[in-house]
Amino acid sequence: MKLPIAAEGQRWQGRLRKWKRALDDLLPWRAGRMSLWLALITLVLATLITLVWLAGRYEASQVQAELERDTQDAISDLRTGLAHDTQALQGLQVLAADRRADAVQTLLRNHREWLRVEQRDTQWQLLRGEDSPLRAPAFERTPRQESLHEMVRACLRARQFNGPAYSGSYYLPMANGLGMEVMELCMPLMSEGRLSGYTIVVYSLQELLVERLGSTFARRNLVSFTEADGTRLALAGTDRRGQRLFTAQQLLDLPGNTLVLRMDGRRSAPDLFPNVLTALVTAMSIALITVVVLLVRDSRRRLKAERELADALAFRKAMENSLVTGLRARDREGRITYVNPAFCEMVGFSAEELMGQSAPMPYWPPEMVGEYQQRQAVRLAGNAPPREGYESVFMRKDGTRFPVLVIEAPLISAQGEQAGWMSAILDISEQRRVEELSRASQERLQATARLATVGEMASLLSHELNQPLAAIASYANGSLNLLDAPESVSSAMEDVHMALQRIAEQAGRAGRVINSVHDFVRRRDQAREGVAPQVLLEAIAPLVNLQARKLGVVVRTLLEAGLPPVVCDRTMVEQVLLNLARNGMQAMDQPNCRERVLTLRVATAASNAQQGWLEFSVADHGSGIDEAVAQQLFTPFFTTKAEGMGLGLSLCRTVIEQHGGYLDHAPNTPSGTIFRFTLPAATRQTPA
Repeated sequence: MKLPIAAEGQRWQGRLRKWKRALDDLLPWRAGRMSLWLALITLVLATLITLVWLAGRYEASQVQAELERDTQDAISDLRTGLAHDTQALQGLQVLAADRRADAVQTLLRNHREWLRVEQRDTQWQLLRGEDSPLRAPAFERTPRQESLHEMVRACLRARQFNGPAYSGSYYLPMANGLGMEVMELCMPLMSEGRLSGYTIVVYSLQELLVERLGSTFARRNLVSFTEADGTRLALAGTDRRGQRLFTAQQLLDLPGNTLVLRMDGRRSAPDLFPNVLTALVTAMSIALITVVVLLVRDSRRRLKAERELADALAFRKAMENSLVTGLRARDREGRITYVNPAFCEMVGFSAEELMGQSAPMPYWPPEMVGEYQQRQAVRLAGNAPPREGYESVFMRKDGTRFPVLVIEAPLISAQGEQAGWMSAILDISEQRRVEELSRASQERLQATARLATVGEMASLLSHELNQPLAAIASYANGSLNLLDAPESVSSAMEDVHMALQRIAEQAGRAGRVINSVHDFVRRRDQAREGVAPQVLLEAIAPLVNLQARKLGVVVRTLLEAGLPPVVCDRTMVEQVLLNLARNGMQAMDQPNCRERVLTLRVATAASNAQQGWLEFSVADHGSGIDEAVAQQLFTPFFTTKAEGMGLGLSLCRTVIEQHGGYLDHAPNTPSGTIFRFTLPAATRQTPA
């Protein structure tokens, strides 16, 4: 028998052959290859077109972003200039009357956008008016009285704001037959803290754009004031015909007036190749397509040779891949020379990771390396393994163990010499799992039998103890009847009366306990009633305090104010509280427990507050519960106590779940455990 060939070559040829076979099933050989190359060329062309389109979009976004920044800067410049104008007008108030006229003329020469400056009294009567010396008087053609309403509204706002205010813009005809959009600024004049008049400035909106923005922005863009609907009011720059692809707008908020500043860019749409980089990438893409075409011819020749090689290995590869049993070959030194895919899948390692490996193997569990090395040494020494095989344990790459059955035989070469060992490996995990399920079923049956025995014992206990308890109750009631006679009244007899009454109450309580346990075992619904949470805690207080004094534990009771009664089987819930309290105190019965405090708390359940549920909690400061113990904490017959039966917490959870609530636990801070359970409140409406 010849040695197996290298696994690497087999895997490569196998993948190639599977790819070829799948492609041949879908398309004819030549048509399939041609479709792939056409798809590649189409993909390159689509990438090229997308790149050019994205480059154009990027250039357009950059132009638009620059225009947005220019618009914001223009708004800032306008606000700054108008603020300086306001400061200049405020400076006029401190000048003497004879110097004020000269100062106004100076301001009019320096501000081409100012058409007229007026001073009016508090009743808006004109006291003094100065027109700009740089142009014809603004109101030469149109009487001033026709625009007084805009000025009055602005001055009313100025009086209200106690500061400058602007009027809305309006059209003012001029003497030359043209006109312009203007707005007015009203500045209140204060004298000794009182309003003494107004200073009014008439602005030309077009000159405002030219003077404040013309030298900076109007050279590159078309700047204008518009209304909200897009109607143009004033314009700065040359209005060129053509598409306005890039436009930006910003609001100029002024006291009393809001203008829309619009800026239209003069740049046209980006070219097909907006920059050198895009043109270079396009040229490289065309060169790439040319190279792809040349590769098509070379690839055809290579595929023909590879197809012939794949056909030669097809039969051998088919046999290896059809096996579900793992195969492994080793040479005389114990090195792995061959593994099949089934073995690789079994252990989770690839063939490349296993080829050439020697002891210790990567799939050997670390704790068994010594045993396996000794067994391999015996095998390499020439001792034949048993023909029926032997069981072992292997480890997957992720660390999980699984049982296997190994059958080995000598590997004989073509020369008739032993070249190593050939092994067949079977995964027997499923067989072991079935055996474990069978064993677990037997254990569950035994546990069920034990539970049935406990139920029978509880029923027998209820039947046997009900008669003695009934007799005790009868004797107690008889004693009460005798003491109720008039001739028996005395202080001493009152004490006896009280003692007998307590006997009767305890006897009744014992009967209720027995009946509730009996009903619980028989799976019947217990009689439920509305009980105040405080009553439940007071009922178990004597027994809890008795054990607390013995163990040196301080018991704290916390009740939220205004809690409603809970609907429950009083006796069984008292048993649950008592069992949880005793477990908590026993958890703190340790020498290293310094804070021995048991906290019993009742409050409205946070998760079911609107549905009317109350949450009872018992918190201790013991050592807490380990994760391994927590997983089995409510399992019947599981206990961590030397003398415990393991039924307490299991029965507690069953009782609470029969009431519709839940019982769980959580770590306490800084140490210990908190057990919580919920019960329905008496006010909660029960669904029909």
